[in-house]
Amino acid sequence: MSKANKSIKELMDEFESVVAWFEADEIDVEKAITQYEKGAKLADEIKKQLSDAKNRIEVLNAKS
Repeated sequence: MSKANKSIKELMDEFESVVAWFEADEIDVEKAITQYEKGAKLADEIKKQLSDAKNRIEVLNAKS
């Protein structure tokens, strides 16, 4: 499933697993870079979906 097809909840769960990885005792620098990139992409997609939801809500409010 692509990130665009995942719900905000699914993206947040995935993001939280990345954060948990960074909270581990031992961190491999190369893996940390990969995890950081993954977290940044997830954060961007979460922001986009939240912005889309906000826009839809604003449109609905304007119609009522």
